[in-house]
Amino acid sequence: MASTGIPALDPDRHSGEGRNPAGRVPGDQEVRTYPRSVALRGLEIHEAGVCDGEVVAAVQGLVPQLSTSAAVPSPAQVAELCAAEATVLLLARLDGAIVGMLVLVLFRLPTGMRAWIEDVVVESAVRGGGVGEGLTQEALRRASAAGAVTVDLTSRPSRAAAVRLYERMGFERRETGVYPRRGGWGLAPGPRCGTR
Repeated sequence: MASTGIPALDPDRHSGEGRNPAGRVPGDQEVRTYPRSVALRGLEIHEAGVCDGEVVAAVQGLVPQLSTSAAVPSPAQVAELCAAEATVLLLARLDGAIVGMLVLVLFRLPTGMRAWIEDVVVESAVRGGGVGEGLTQEALRRASAAGAVTVDLTSRPSRAAAVRLYERMGFERRETGVYPRRGGWGLAPGPRCGTR
């Protein structure tokens, strides 16, 4: 797991007023360009907004490149992702084609606004050229604008290029335990709260 602190923000400027939980700033639909390399001049990063057929097809094509065990999301699931207030689906376009995505999740805790970067995936043909970095830069910009105290992400050690990218961008490895639980959301055997 990696984490980076967001620089201290002026509480009067970044009170969260006028923003929804996912860091969307009213009227902020601007497309940002990230010309990192000659090969990727004209890379555009933007929020998906409406999940039309092109966005659905792109997400459905990218998910298998991210995880061979994850089910490809249905059009309804992609639309739900786009509409959810706590998530921002960022897309990377190169020459008009969607070549990458990232999901930014923002949520408030008693200790402050937090952000997670999830499901970062780039088309294999353009990996290593700055698409992932552009997506991550935009996610960090939005997290900062939303007043996030930290931005967290996870990456498998086997994804060496991604780990190098995140470390270069200021993320730090944090020693922690992650305890995933899959399916079967019933209570574990043993004493149950509120029973006699």
